[in-house]
Amino acid sequence: MTYVFSPITVTILGSGTCVPSLRRSSCSVLMETSGKKLLFDAGAGTLRRMLECGVSVFDISCIFFSHFHPDHTAELVPFLFATKYSEHKSRTTPLTLIAGKGFSAFYRALIQVYGAWIELDADILSVIEMDTQSPDHLDFDQFSVSTRPASHNPESISYRVGSPSGYSVVYSGDTDYTENLITLAENAHILICECSHPDEEKVQGHLCPSLAGGIAASAGVHKLVLTHFYPRCDAFDIEKECRKTYKGELVLAEDLMRL
Repeated sequence: MTYVFSPITVTILGSGTCVPSLRRSSCSVLMETSGKKLLFDAGAGTLRRMLECGVSVFDISCIFFSHFHPDHTAELVPFLFATKYSEHKSRTTPLTLIAGKGFSAFYRALIQVYGAWIELDADILSVIEMDTQSPDHLDFDQFSVSTRPASHNPESISYRVGSPSGYSVVYSGDTDYTENLITLAENAHILICECSHPDEEKVQGHLCPSLAGGIAASAGVHKLVLTHFYPRCDAFDIEKECRKTYKGELVLAEDLMRL
């Protein structure tokens, strides 16, 4: 489904989890606004999905990480390695990495392992850490990003991207139920929300369909997109469970789905 005049275009690159799947890559979302391409999380399969969308590593301006688990960060190393491979092209525009507190140390630890293969020059790469205890905000050219703590890991945060026209998309990352997400997603045009397990098999630190629907309903979002499905979700009617609490426009994410 495509909204031609939407100031923020969303492509689901990965709708799955850590469980290997031919259908669902690990978590990743591409947002495009005002000529900028923004990547949210980069789990296994992200680079392949990007190429299938006609997007290269050199097209990405910012990568936003919700937290540090491998199914959300595993392809940061291949991304940076590919960025340094310049036989045909090299990066000429800056790349910004944004995540919660502790990410600078996380990145430095990766450099200790891989060294110069992934270390980018300071004039090309910048790292920004967002507050993981309180709301935070960044202003970029032609878009803004707001964050609030998520209920998953100590470094976990959710993101809201806003365009100058007032259009907004929220990306929950992994989280359990939290009022922070309701506040962050208030009146958002799209909420991309994790929905890891069916209602009767809910796991701590993750959402299920009825809880995700309740958050979307309380926030008054225009469209709810459920994602981050573990394989067990295939055995349940996820849409029906979500409809217990949410009556608005609902989409169950699939890889390469464009919104």
